[in-house]
Amino acid sequence: MITKIKPDKQKAESLKKMAEVTLERLDNTDMEKYPSNTLLDYYDVVHKLIEALTLREGIKVKGEGAHQELIDYVAKQKKIDEQMMVFLQQMRDYRNRISYEGFMINKNYIHLNKEIIKRIIKHLFEQLK
Repeated sequence: MITKIKPDKQKAESLKKMAEVTLERLDNTDMEKYPSNTLLDYYDVVHKLIEALTLREGIKVKGEGAHQELIDYVAKQKKIDEQMMVFLQQMRDYRNRISYEGFMINKNYIHLNKEIIKRIIKHLFEQLK
């Protein structure tokens, strides 16, 4: 459910900082040895950055399906393009399967998609400037 709130630039900045810390930790991780954890971390970074974007605008998304709705909202606001949205929804689905079903990501997924994920993260950081 999307709700209007008072813009919260301080919380947005804190989320951005946490995303930076997670990325720093990822740089020190053997991503191909721990592909599921790597995907969880990358998704967490993306989610924090998207939430930071919406909080700055005074938008809060919560409740059932909030992550999906958050990605859709940011796409509708032209903060990300259709291709990014589809990819992020796929990442969200994998994240849910890992978290709730014990699904294991193949290391090839990280190898094949790392550059796309990094481009999306860079784009989101730029949106926050």
